[in-house]
Order: sequence, then C-alpha cells, then structure tokens
Amino acid sequence: MNTPTYHNVHNRFKLNGFQLDKEDLCRIAYSFIKEGEAFERPVGMFILDWFDQNDYIEMTTSGTTGAPKKIKIEKQAMVNSALSTGNFFGLEPGNRVLHCLPAQYVAGKMMLVRGFILGLDIDFVEPTSTPLERNDQTYDFGAMVPLQVQHSLDKLPKIKKLIIGGAKVSSSLAQELLEIPTEIYETYGMTETITHIAAKKVGEEAFKTLPNVTVSEDERHCLVITAPNILQEPITTNDAVNVLNENEFIWLGRIDNVINSGGVKLFPEQIEEKLSHKIDRRFFIASQESPELGEKLVLAVEGDPYIIDEHAFGDLVKYERPKVVLFIPKFLETPTGKVLRKESLESVE
Repeated sequence: MNTPTYHNVHNRFKLNGFQLDKEDLCRIAYSFIKEGEAFERPVGMFILDWFDQNDYIEMTTSGTTGAPKKIKIEKQAMVNSALSTGNFFGLEPGNRVLHCLPAQYVAGKMMLVRGFILGLDIDFVEPTSTPLERNDQTYDFGAMVPLQVQHSLDKLPKIKKLIIGGAKVSSSLAQELLEIPTEIYETYGMTETITHIAAKKVGEEAFKTLPNVTVSEDERHCLVITAPNILQEPITTNDAVNVLNENEFIWLGRIDNVINSGGVKLFPEQIEEKLSHKIDRRFFIASQESPELGEKLVLAVEGDPYIIDEHAFGDLVKYERPKVVLFIPKFLETPTGKVLRKESLESVE
C-alpha cells in the first residue's frame, strides 16, 4: 500500500459535519482568517500553510527548557506521525473525533493532519478549559490537556479513547480517571517529535513507543529517541528515564530540575507526586543555594500564605522534606501553560 502524502485529503475526512476536499478547505481557511472567531484563525492559517508550495511547516517550540525557537518540520514527517498515531490507537476512517486544542501549537495542528490523512470526522470546538460543556455528542477519540480533563470528568465517558498531553498527569487526577470507563492514555512527546512518540494507559508506569520509534539512554541516563519516519536523526532529551527495552521506558523527571542536596540526587517531580494529594493549590519543588547542603529543597506554592499541615509531608523521607516554603502570588508560565519554575522563583527573590 502506498503511503499517503501531504498532498492528499482522505475522501472520508469531515470538519464539523462537512465533507471537504483540498479546495473546500482552502476556501474555509480564508473565511476563518477573515471572519472567524479568534480560535478559528490559527486553523485557517494552518490549512493554508499545509497546502502551500513548501514541504515543511514552521513551528515554535514550547520554551520549557529555554527560549522558544522556530523550527521547520517536514510535512511528510507529520503525515508519518499521523499514521503512527492511527496505528497505535486503532483509528479508522469515519471515526468521530473531538478537537479542542489550540491550533497555533503542534498538538492542535496534528489533530487536523490526522483528520486529513486518516479520514476522521473532526468536531472542532473552542479550546476552553471546559470543552465538553453543552456538548452531548459522543466521540471515538479525543485529545486534551490535564486542565481540560480535570474540568470534564463527568462528561469523559462520552469519549471512547482519550489522550492527554502537554503536561504530566498528577497522581490525584490519575486516580480519578481510573474510575472512568474511557480508555485514557498519558502521552510523551514534544514539538520536535511532532507530538507524542510514546503513550501509557493511565495508572501504568511505563510508556510504550509508537510504531517505528525506539528509545535508549545516554551517559546521563536521559532519553534518546530514534524515529526515522519523523526525525532525520536521533533526538537526545533532558528527560531522565529508566529504559526497560527499546520500546518501553519509565519517566523519572527533568535532568535540569534535579537537585543535589548534601550529595543526594532528588527528582522534584517524584516528590511532587507524593504531595499531589496533600496540597490543593498549584505548587512545585525547587532549590536554593545552601552553604551546608549545596542546594536546599524549596516548596513553592501559588497564592497567599497559609499554614500547611505537617501531615502533608508524611509520605516524604527525611531528605525529601522541604527546608523552606515559599508562597508566590502567581506562577509564571509558557504560552502553553507550563509553569516556569526558575522564573517563578526569581519573581519573589
């Protein structure tokens, strides 16, 4: 079977109930840009970019690990990524799909590409924090960020399969999701890998790679991704992992977040996991310089100061206990809503 190319639009593709070919899509794109709502304009711009003469799309990285930068991603690599997703999650032509992600970022763009290539029936709605509000449709597949999931728990059974990306799923949210009949996956990926290259069912520990993706570790025990269908060369990440085999890994945390306190290496994300049921505001674990320890552990909590019950720290071993609690009025974020830890800390120092 011939691999589809980015010139094709599957004959089963629909957008908001209308069957559309390339010419139809370009007409709709112009009307989105000229007369559409604010959230529709990026869709229009992406459609025109997708069908222009270039064989690549320019995208901006999320800025989690430094200044956001523009990169070029090959359209055929995006097609290959869509095919991998379809294969992994068993998507079929005609499947009804909820698209509630902003189209200016890679995840929102890729939902459209999956529609074009796999022949999906896409229901595109405004990317609010409550995308299923006043929506009684049922869906075969959908994608959300954790905030949207948190605000849609009672309606999630309307989606048969759901992928969650953009930020880590907290253990408290994961516990709630285990009670829901929907097949729910947490995904791992980034702009450079054209969204997810691995996924795991909520409640499982290890991520499994998508077809044609293999993983290994570098000397820092950070993840190295090899995906010839979507990447010209392997990508070395700053994610500390435990690689079980070339298709499975356990994510431990960001290597750039690791804290060395008195010679003990601490992953903030693992401590945050233990605290996730105990603190009902946004928070993160970071460090400050310490003459005795090198780095001392800091708990940063968003909002006005209050007394945190000592029982909140009951699951932490001695060296995981914060030496300082800082209250920060408002965390600083990337445009996609990821908390900027260093900058947030510096905002109150």
